[in-house]
Amino acid sequence: MATGSDTTGGTTGDDTTGATSAEEIARAFSSHRFEAALSHFADDVIWTLVGASDPVVGRDAVRTVCASTAKDLANATTEFQRFRTVVGEDSVAVDSLARYTDPSGKVSVVASCDIYDFAEGLVTEIVSYTVEVFE
Repeated sequence: MATGSDTTGGTTGDDTTGATSAEEIARAFSSHRFEAALSHFADDVIWTLVGASDPVVGRDAVRTVCASTAKDLANATTEFQRFRTVVGEDSVAVDSLARYTDPSGKVSVVASCDIYDFAEGLVTEIVSYTVEVFE
C-alpha cells in the first residue's frame, strides 16, 4: 500500500542532515539537498532527465550534475509551493512546484516529478520530468 505526505510552502536550506528512509532520501534529493542523498545512491545509478539526450549514469556523474545545479541555485531563493511524496514498496515519487527567484528578481516556476526506484536501500534509478510553467 502506498503512503504519501504533502508539504507546501517554505524554502530549502543548507541542511545536510543524512537521510535514511527511502522517502527521506527522495525528499532530500528533490529539494536540492543533494549531499544528504547521494551516499544512498548505487554506484551504477541511472538518472533519466526526460527530454535530455542521454541519461546520467553512475553516482559520480550524478554528483557532477548536482554540483552544477547547486552552483546555479547558490544565489537564488527557492520556495516550494507544492511538495508531495507517494511511497510504494520499492519506489518513491516526488511531485513539486518550485518558485526560483534570482538576485535580480527574475522568477522561474518549475513543476517536476521525480520517480525513484530502490533496491537494498539504495537508489538504483531516477526518472525526472521537469517543465517550466508561467504564472
